[in-house]
Amino acid sequence: MSEVLVGWGGRTPSVSTVRVPRSEEDVARELSTGEAMIARGLGRSYGDAAQLSGGVVLANRGLSHIGPIVDGVVTVGAGVSLDELLAIALPQGWFVPVTPGTRQVTIGGAVAADVHGKNHHLDGSFANYVRSMRLITPEATLLVSPHEEPELFWATMGAMGLTGVVTSVELNLSRVETNQMIVDTDRFDDLASVMNEMRLRDVNYQYSVAWVDCMSAGKTMGRSILTRARHASANDVKHPRLDPPGPARLSIPVRAPSFVLNAWSVRVFNELWYRRTPRHEEGSIVPLGTFFHPLDGVRDWNLLYGRRGFVQYQFCVPEENADAISEVIELLARSKVASFLAVLKRFGPGNRAPLSFPLAGWTLALDLPVGSAKLPDLLDELDRIVITANGRVYLAKDSRLRPEYVSLMYPRLEEFLRVKSRVDPHGQLTSDLARRLQLVGG
Repeated sequence: MSEVLVGWGGRTPSVSTVRVPRSEEDVARELSTGEAMIARGLGRSYGDAAQLSGGVVLANRGLSHIGPIVDGVVTVGAGVSLDELLAIALPQGWFVPVTPGTRQVTIGGAVAADVHGKNHHLDGSFANYVRSMRLITPEATLLVSPHEEPELFWATMGAMGLTGVVTSVELNLSRVETNQMIVDTDRFDDLASVMNEMRLRDVNYQYSVAWVDCMSAGKTMGRSILTRARHASANDVKHPRLDPPGPARLSIPVRAPSFVLNAWSVRVFNELWYRRTPRHEEGSIVPLGTFFHPLDGVRDWNLLYGRRGFVQYQFCVPEENADAISEVIELLARSKVASFLAVLKRFGPGNRAPLSFPLAGWTLALDLPVGSAKLPDLLDELDRIVITANGRVYLAKDSRLRPEYVSLMYPRLEEFLRVKSRVDPHGQLTSDLARRLQLVGG
C-alpha cells in the first residue's frame, strides 16, 4: 500500500510502499525480495531517515511482544514504544535507563538513533543498556551483542536502520521506587553562568537540562533556566505511587498558520517563560512524565509550526571547543531567526558505535520554523561552526546536511561503511537520508 510519509519536522514528504511484518519470518521474507527498503517506527525522526521514496518501508509496529521482566531485564519487540514499555514496567518498579524527550518512539527507533537523554553525562546513551538484539540483514538472521558479532552490534547503534532490521531487543531496566522526580531549578542571566554551573555541579545530579533563550543578546545572551533532578524514593513522598504517565491531555487538531511562530511571538514567549521561573527552587516534586516528556502532553505538537514545518538542528561539540555554543547562540540572536525551543545538555564519553551521535562535551538542540529567507544561509553557517569545532549534527534530526560533511563530522564513517558492505553487499537497506548523504557500502 502506497503512503505519503514525512518526518516529524514536516518538511520531507515522499511516497513509499508500506508493509507491516508481524514476525521475524515476515521480515526475512520481505528482505528476500531484493527490493530497496528501510524500517520505520512511529515517525519521530525529524527528517527523512525513516522513509524511502519509491521503495518499501517496513512499519515495525507489528513486532509488539513484551516479555516478562526478570531481574530488571526484558525482551521487547522492536515495534513497542517506550510509552507501552513503561505502562508495564513502571508499575513493577522499573524505568528505562535512557529516554529521549518523548515516549513516542519505538525500541527499534531508539536503537537506530542510539537515543540519549538528560542523563548522558553520567549514564551514556541507549546502546549502553542493550544486552543483545535480533537483527535481520539481507544475508542472515543474527543475534548480536557487545560480545557476539560486536562489530555489527556497534555499527547498528545510531546507524538509522542501514545495517538490518531489528526485530527484538534484550534491555536492562533501572529500578525506581516512585513515579515522581525531585527537581531543583535555577535561573541564570547569561550563557557563561549556566555553563559554568553545569560544569561544576552536574555530576551531583543524574538528570540535567537547560532551556536557553536564543533571542536575547548583549549581557543577557543565552539567559537560561537549568533544571536538574533525581528519582524520588518512597521516603521522599507522602504517597508513593508507580502509575505510568497518562495520555496526552491536549491536541493540536490542525496545522497552525505559519505566522503564529515568528521572532516577535517567540521573543514574548521567552520573556514570559524566563520571568515566571523562580531564581532558585529546590526539592519540587514533579511527575515523572512531566519532567522527562513535557511535549507528550500535547498530541501532534509539531503542527504548531504550520504547513512549512520546522528544522530541528541538534549538534554537539567537544568540551575543548565549548565556545562554539556561544558562537551559535550569538549568531541566532544577531540573525533574529526565531528558535522556539533551545535545549542545552552535557554529554559524557561516547561509545564504540561509529555513527552514534554523542561525544564528550556539549549538545544544543534548536527548533527553527521554516519561513525566514535567512534560514538556509544560517543553517550553512551553523554547519561551518560545528565542523570547525570538530563537532557533528544528529542524523536522527537532520533533513538537509550536505554529503561531503558527513565524514568530517563522523570520522569513523569508513568503518561503518565496511560493515554495511559486508552485511548488505547490494545496498538493499537504504532511505531518503542514506541516499541524500551517500551512506552506501562498497
